[in-house]
This record gives sequence, C-alpha cells and structure tokens, in this order.
Amino acid sequence: MKEKILQLLRESDGFLSGQEICEQFGVSRTSIWKAIRQLEEMGYEIEAVRNKGYRLCSEPDLLTAERVQAYLHTEWVGSRLSVLDSVDSTNNEVKRRAETGAGQGLLVIGEQQTAGRGRRGRAWESPKGDGIFMSLLLKPDIAPGHASMLTLVMGMAVRDALDALGVPDVQIKWPNDIICSGKKVCGILTEMSAQVDYINYIVIGVGINVHNRDFPAEVSHMATSVFLQTGKQICRAQIVAESMQRFERYYEVFIQTEDMSALLDEYQAHLVNRGRQVRVLDLKKEFVGVARGINADGELLVETEDGLQFVSAGEVSVRGVYGYV
Repeated sequence: MKEKILQLLRESDGFLSGQEICEQFGVSRTSIWKAIRQLEEMGYEIEAVRNKGYRLCSEPDLLTAERVQAYLHTEWVGSRLSVLDSVDSTNNEVKRRAETGAGQGLLVIGEQQTAGRGRRGRAWESPKGDGIFMSLLLKPDIAPGHASMLTLVMGMAVRDALDALGVPDVQIKWPNDIICSGKKVCGILTEMSAQVDYINYIVIGVGINVHNRDFPAEVSHMATSVFLQTGKQICRAQIVAESMQRFERYYEVFIQTEDMSALLDEYQAHLVNRGRQVRVLDLKKEFVGVARGINADGELLVETEDGLQFVSAGEVSVRGVYGYV
C-alpha cells in the first residue's frame, strides 16, 4: 500500500487529498494515515494540511537495487546486483559468493558494514545511510602480478564519476585513495584469490563517504564527504552507477594490454602525488623523495638522493611529508 501511495504522491503536482487516495485504492482514511506514517518513518518528508491533503516534500536517499538499476547502463558490470541492509563487509560477501560459483560482474552493495576494513586491516567506518560500500567480482584472464593495477583503474573510474556529478577538486592519491581538497573521500581495497600463475577471482571494494556531516576526531583532519565538499545531497545510486559505467570502460582498455600504458596520461593528469614530496612506508623501510608519476606497470616513481625508486602498491603507504597528502 505505502509504495502505491508514494507513487501517487510523486506523480502529483501539489497536494493529494486523502479522499482521492481512498477512492483510488478502496481503503479507509485510517489505512492511508498509517501508510503515510510508515513512509515518514522511512525518511520521507510529507506535508499534511487539513482540507488539502498530503504533499511529498522530500525523499530519503535510499540505496536499493531498483534505484541503482534505474541509473546503471553497463554490459556486464552489475549484471548480478545485490543490495543488503547490513553485511560484515561487502568484500567478504563477494568472496563467499565467488567461492560458490558466482560469475564476473557481481556487484554487492551494503547499506551498512559491521566489519568494514581498508588496507592493512584498518577499520573503515560504515555508518548506515551515509556512504557507499560496494564490492565487484572480477575473473580476468591476466597474470596475478598485474592484478594490483586494477585498484588504479577503479580509482580513475570513481574520480571521474564524482567529478561528473559536480564534486570539486577530485584527485587520485596513489595507490588507493580518492581525495577532495586534500582529504580522503574514498578508499579502495583489492583482494585476490590465485594460484601461482592463475587468478581464481579478484574482489575490488570501494568505500565512498557521501552524506557524512562529521567524522570521529581521530580522522577528521584527513576525511571528507561528498556532502561536505558540495553542500548537496547527491544520489548514492547515481554515484554507484556512474562509477561502475566508467570502470567497465576503463577495464576493457586495461585488459587489452594488461597494464596502464593506454591509461597512463589520463591517470597522471589527476594524480595528486605527482611533483610532491612524499614519504614511502612499507614493512621494512621508510624513505622520502619526490613523486614523479607512475609507469605502465602502475608503480609510483619516486626520485630520491639515491636515484629513481620504483614503488609497487602492495603493502605500501604513501604520505605527504607534512601530512596526509
């Protein structure tokens, strides 16, 4: 009932009288009132005026399969789409499904993650209704050593999507972050199941801060959201669709060469690290140099006093000398 009433309210130019709704569906005014209350509890803002009826003022940004599919125009990415109200992590869910035979293109989205994580096992805040938490299943016929470059490909796709939707100053921070005005708005986590020379599957997880208005004190200096950057409520389903459409296009280019050669110039154009002093930290050492961009293998080129260093993504963190960027 409430879905039918919602559709009527959407189609109405102004107020819709309770009597009209009653006649349309053959139900009582009490039933209509209960349905309106349910919609309001879901986040819909509905104005009720005596002798005029009901008017839909605003809708919550619900992330549903139907809304994503309405925006999504792809050949195979998202060909199987699952939107869950709550999940431990979308990467874990996709891996579980991959182990039981799910095919390439499966896209799992969670309204909330109870155990979201980033690289090196770091926790990723996943509040319900604020962000996008999604993971994509891939089964490419490429060498396992080339898989890490898909993080860069996804970074390009998300950056382009946010830019197209009006988010200002969106750049890529190698290897797995998207930033706006020097703060992180998106993180990407790529995981792989492989044999020595064969990939079983790859899972690329994407977490985007969308409607967040604030962050915990320990990350507030380095985190931002689409809302904080634009002052607008941009539809999450549209961000998902725009990102996946662009990923599909970039992925097809990447697969032709299995490296970043055909995407290099475009990637470099939005690389915030380029030309800046950076600190490179891995499990064994730390060094400082000037980032000169990436090469066709997706490695970050860092010029140091000892010469040019080639940094692979792996378990490496890159930070600005004086801060996050």
